[in-house]
Formats: sequence, C-alpha cells, structure tokens
Amino acid sequence: MGPSGPTGPVMSREEVDRALARLDAEHEAVETSLLALQDHAGRRLLEGADLVGATERRWAEAEQVMTVLWTAFDTYTRTLHTARELRARRRWPSRDDLSELTGLLRGTLTVPGSAVPGGTVPGGTESARLTEELTLSRLVERMNGWYAQALDVVAAADSVWSALPARIDLLAAELQRVRSLAHSVGVRPGEHPAGDDLDRITGELSTLRAEVLRDPLAFWTADGGSSAPGGGRPDTSRYDSAARALEDIRREIDAVLTVRQDAEQRLISLRDILSRADRTLAEARSARGEVLAKIAASEVPAVSGPPTALQEQLARAADYRRHAQWHRLSPLLESLEQRAEDELDRARASLSAVTAPLAVRAELRGRLDAYRAKVAQHGMAEDRVLMERYDLARRMLWSAPCDLRAAEDAVLRYQQAAQEVLVPRQGGAAHADRRGDS
Repeated sequence: MGPSGPTGPVMSREEVDRALARLDAEHEAVETSLLALQDHAGRRLLEGADLVGATERRWAEAEQVMTVLWTAFDTYTRTLHTARELRARRRWPSRDDLSELTGLLRGTLTVPGSAVPGGTVPGGTESARLTEELTLSRLVERMNGWYAQALDVVAAADSVWSALPARIDLLAAELQRVRSLAHSVGVRPGEHPAGDDLDRITGELSTLRAEVLRDPLAFWTADGGSSAPGGGRPDTSRYDSAARALEDIRREIDAVLTVRQDAEQRLISLRDILSRADRTLAEARSARGEVLAKIAASEVPAVSGPPTALQEQLARAADYRRHAQWHRLSPLLESLEQRAEDELDRARASLSAVTAPLAVRAELRGRLDAYRAKVAQHGMAEDRVLMERYDLARRMLWSAPCDLRAAEDAVLRYQQAAQEVLVPRQGGAAHADRRGDS
C-alpha cells in the first residue's frame, strides 16, 4: 500500500531536496547495518544451532523481528526510490509534483506493527496491532529499534560462544593432563578424594560446554546501565569455580609428585630426627640416674620411653614408598615431620629438666670458688669465720648426695661473711688513698 496524503503544507523544492538527501543517508546507514547483521558470525551460528531455553525463545523472536525489519526496509526503499524518480523528472518540479513528493516524504506508510514480540508503539505501550501507519522518519526510528533488538540477541550469543567454549576446552585439556599425573601417583576415583573431584569436574565441564552451546543466553549477564545492543558480559561463574577446583587439585598432585621425588631423603631425615630424639632420651635417663645419685632431691622428673608409635608410622611410610602409594605417603610424611620435630624438642626439654639440679650445683660451686678467690686477693683467706663457712659449703657441694637447698644456704652465708669482711677493708683502703692524696 502506498503512502497516505501529507499533513501540513506542500514542501518546497529545497525542502524536498534536503529531505531526500537526509533519507538517502539514513537508507544507506540502515542498509549497511542490515547487511552487517546478515553476515554476523553470531547470527550464522544461531541459525545452525540446536537451541533450547532462553536462547531458543529469544532467537525465535529475533528471527521474526528481522523478517519484519527487512519487510519494512523494502517498503522504505520502494517509497524512497519512487520519490527519487519523481524528483528526477524535472529540474523545477510543478506544484503537483511537489504535492506528490510531499505525500511520499511526509505521508504515512502501512508497515508491520507491534505484533512483533517485544514490539511497542511509539508511546512505549504494548500494542496488538498487526500494522501501523508511519512516516519515513518514524519508520527509520522503528527499524533502528528492531535492529537493536535483533542485534542484542546475536551479539550476546556470539560473545558467550567466543568467550566460554574455547576456555572450557583449554581447561578440559589441562584437566586431562592433571588426571594423567594423578593416575601416575595413585590418585584415582574411589581411592582418593582428589580422584573423585577430578571425575566431578570432568562431568561439570562436559555439561557446561553442552549447555553453553545450546543455550548461550543463559550465560549472559546484561549490563543494566547500558542500552547498547549486546551490553553485558558472559557469566563465567561456573567455569571459574571449576577452574579454581582444578587448580586446588593440581597443587595437591604437585605436592604428591614432590613427595615421590624426595621421599627417600625425607625418610632418611625423619629417621635421623627420631634417632636423635632416642639418644637424647637415653641421655636424659642416664642423667636422671646420676642426678638421683648425686643430688638429694625428689623433684627430678621421670623420663619417658622412645616414641614407638612414631616408629611404627615411619615403618608404614617406608612401606608406602616401596609400593608407590604416593597419595598416602604425602600426608603421612607431613604429619610425621611435624611430630618428629616435636618429639625431639620434648626429649631436649626432658634432658634439660633432668639435669637442672646438676646445673644448679655447678653454679653454686662456681660462685663459692669465685668469692674465695676474691677474699684471697684481699689477704683474707685465713680469716677463721670465712674458712669455717667455706669448708662447710664445700663439703656440702662436693658430697653425694648433695642437699641443694642446704648447700645454697651455706654458699649464701659464706657470701655474706665475705662481703662483711671485704666492705670495711675496701672502705679503709679508700680512706688511706684519700689521705695520701691530700
């Protein structure tokens, strides 16, 4: 159906020429956009895909939109072509020509209406009309809206297909590499949690890839702040979760591989630590006997026996290594290394606690001899009181068993007597020095 009569005054020649120039430019822009949409890789993929879900529904709507869009464009093209031919008849068009041109350029055309899914009338409200009466200018606006609606579906699907399947394939390849490594160290489904996790991730990636290919728009997050077609980003949350889980497993497998490489050295180191702990405990037991014989004290702590449980676990670790059960050896070695260090620290602490009375006796002996030397330097070694207190303290410290409390009291009494003798003597010496200076 042709355009209906114009509204308003008849256009002048200059107005007709300006309108034709503007409509020609808009026609070229719309045509370029439609051809680009027709050749869009996303559209070709959508046409050949077995779609489901939101993508199936929205692509069916987009196909209807594109059909209506091309129909409207054909109507626009024919009307514009008619107007161009009419204008080209005469350099100076007659009033009848101008009236007809005004009808073509400003009159309304019958075009498909809002029966298109998602279509709206210019006021923005839903309409059930199958056709609408639009001017060429309003038709351009309507075609731009339909184009944006179709492009939004095509661009979003293409973005998802460009982003996710290739990444999923790369992750699947990495998954196969990790599975091969896991199998080589005994990490298998049903035997190790990481093996079960690898099976789960494999199933998740397979399912995710199939869903992305059939329903890409289910993995599209629209940008609420953008009105541009295709505004948004692919939703990679499921892919990211699988990638993180695989990375955790890869690190665990790498740790197991490291165990395989240095298991023997770590077992040797563990044997050495436990051997040192045993020797230290043996020394503590021997020292305890010496302390009980030499020191009259009941506070000497008991010394425990060797850690048989750790020796049993060490033997189990060696058995795991012989049978290449690396996934079991890895956590056992980590536990053993920590517990072996703790055991060595405990043995050293036990030795220190047992030998503490001997250290106290040695400190008292050193203190007694130091004060005796100091007294001798001042010529007071023959002082009767000092000699008696020194002899008493010495007998107590060099007797067995030694009563440390009584010996410490004797040493303190000797110190006090020495200080009482030495302080007045040092004061008198200082007084004599002052008199000599005057």
